Amino acid sequence: MSKAPEHGIACEEDGPVLRILIDRPERKNSIDVAAVQSMVGALERAATSDSLRAILLSGSGPDFCSGSDWVASNAGGEKPRTGSVQRRTPLQAHRLVELLMEVQLPVVCAVRGWAAGLGAQLALAADFAVVAEDATFWFPFVKRGFTPDSGSSWLLPRLVGVAKAKEILMLGRPLSGKEAADSHLIHLAVSEDHLDHTVEDLVAELIGSATVAVGLTKRCINAGLVGGLTDAMEHESLALELATRSVDFREGLRAFTERRDPRFEGR
Repeated sequence: MSKAPEHGIACEEDGPVLRILIDRPERKNSIDVAAVQSMVGALERAATSDSLRAILLSGSGPDFCSGSDWVASNAGGEKPRTGSVQRRTPLQAHRLVELLMEVQLPVVCAVRGWAAGLGAQLALAADFAVVAEDATFWFPFVKRGFTPDSGSSWLLPRLVGVAKAKEILMLGRPLSGKEAADSHLIHLAVSEDHLDHTVEDLVAELIGSATVAVGLTKRCINAGLVGGLTDAMEHESLALELATRSVDFREGLRAFTERRDPRFEGR
């Protein structure tokens, strides 16, 4: 099921895959408030779907996403009252990042060209970011006189360590796609020519996996970032209880005893 683009965001349910395309190449795929709301709505619907098994996030044209569209956000109109950013951001950009990490479906992000600010953070929040080696990741906050948002000050140190996170955020130094992969910031960097093929192969692998178990594993990993060992083991116990009640668990056991590859249904 495809849906007409809404505020520069095109969403299509391609069988078990939700494809979300940022389609504003004339603005280097920067996203405004309306675009964020469209993406949030798509992810919320995906979170309760029984047919979807993976999500693919990408951008049209030469760039993935150059971040928030500050021009659109500050064009004309009366100046908002004090506290506007603090009140609105948790319900907008922050909610989008949270959903990418909360939805119990694997999220793949394909990145070419620029991934800056919020655009870079969307790639980091995905489970698997596959990027072109010559792509550019940039967190330009301090270079523009303000501070990090969208969870970058929380996620970056956990991915690359404190020292590297300070270099990226406090000095505002950009990284190529290859450098991002070498720093373990993202999943994989490949040549531009192989990007689309590599992404589709990964999506195919994920939609053929045990969706319930994959989603619960994602939940355990992300919950473990903020809790201790005891908390992590409690999350694992709950996930194990749910996973062993799934159809795919029984198929996995049959496949093992029959010495064949499992044919998972995502249930």
